[in-house]
Amino acid sequence: MPSRREAHFTLFLTPSGYHESAWLVQDDDPCEAISVESLHRAAATAERGKLDAVFFPDWPMLSHFRAEYFPQVRYDPITLMSALGAANRKIGWIASASTTYNEPFDLARRLATADFVTNGRAGWNVVTTYHAEAAKNFGRTHPAHGDRYARAAEFVEVTRRLWDSWEDDAIVGDRSRGRWADIDRIRPARFEGAHFSVEGALPVPRAPQGHPVLAQAGSSPAGIDLAGRIAELVFTPQSSPDAGLGFRQKLDAAARRYGRTADDIRILPGLAFVLGSTEEEAQRLRAELEESASPELRWKNLALNAGLDHQRIDPGKPLDPRLAEEAEKTTFAQHIISAALSSDRPFIDLAQEITGLPGGLEFTGTPEQLADLIEDWVLSGASDGFTLQPTTIPTALDAFVDHVVPILQRRELFRTEYSGTTLREHLGLAAVRV
Repeated sequence: MPSRREAHFTLFLTPSGYHESAWLVQDDDPCEAISVESLHRAAATAERGKLDAVFFPDWPMLSHFRAEYFPQVRYDPITLMSALGAANRKIGWIASASTTYNEPFDLARRLATADFVTNGRAGWNVVTTYHAEAAKNFGRTHPAHGDRYARAAEFVEVTRRLWDSWEDDAIVGDRSRGRWADIDRIRPARFEGAHFSVEGALPVPRAPQGHPVLAQAGSSPAGIDLAGRIAELVFTPQSSPDAGLGFRQKLDAAARRYGRTADDIRILPGLAFVLGSTEEEAQRLRAELEESASPELRWKNLALNAGLDHQRIDPGKPLDPRLAEEAEKTTFAQHIISAALSSDRPFIDLAQEITGLPGGLEFTGTPEQLADLIEDWVLSGASDGFTLQPTTIPTALDAFVDHVVPILQRRELFRTEYSGTTLREHLGLAAVRV
């Protein structure tokens, strides 16, 4: 065991970078940002920096208005994880997939396949899809917040049962007896629940990690309860070490309710950042991003993040309290609604302040200062590291790998080499065996 806590990092990978103006301030071909090759280069940089994993977000929908302002592409995350995982040999992969708009048998097979393709480096970010517009793409009615989380809990239970349908030593490969597998060690799922009925065994043998790593990103009471029940890695918006410690206490309590401990979970809050060789340079780069941002995009996007139809909002006026009642009940949405109702400013003005991940952490400064921040959070127990959201890719990602990582390594806060081969080993989690 290390003599002191070491940080863990995942890379939240989006075209051009996390800031909506990223494609406007970098010199590369703006159309290149959506190429799979650009994602491969970013993942290779993350692997060079010895990061734990690449994290693919997902929305099963297109926010039409956004496409005018910045790159919009949502390739299937599991396909990307498999394709890029075959090219990058050490870093882990976490793909978001919805429990509201998928089925357990299909998703369990795709994720187990990805774990084989990547030789045990696959993870699944369990999401419930909070945007109601997604339902129209599947011919469904969008379930209420609590119902989505109840379905998610059962979905994961079925998926785990499918992954466990093959025991570790079910394949015997005995030529002398002509016996490839011991079928007594292959068990049908035979699951009947409130949401799902699944009979058979998975047609894929037990995955290299047993189970791909389970991540979860909800921070509402229902989200924290689900994380305590199933998550091994949690992505969350937290704005300060005190907030991070408070979140950890809630998550630890939820984990104990399900017979788990804090050691079973890695908490990696979102961290968006701009880096410069000096504070002045960092501030200049941040200003360049902000000056390039569209005020119209900002207020429409804020409405979207609150689960509201922007066409019903007058951006020149404060948010109508009656409309606010229709917002989603997620942590992100309610953070926006609370800020809007406590202010008498026009919605378009509020949108210039609430950018990025609502309630999350944004940093502007030097590599040394960012290393100080990471050290403070990790050593205090406020987090186990961060989900990195570089405002620009490749620029800010390169700066983190080339300048922040070496500082953390000198402080013995981060690995100098991968010590294992699987995502579970990167995160210090045990393989799941049956």
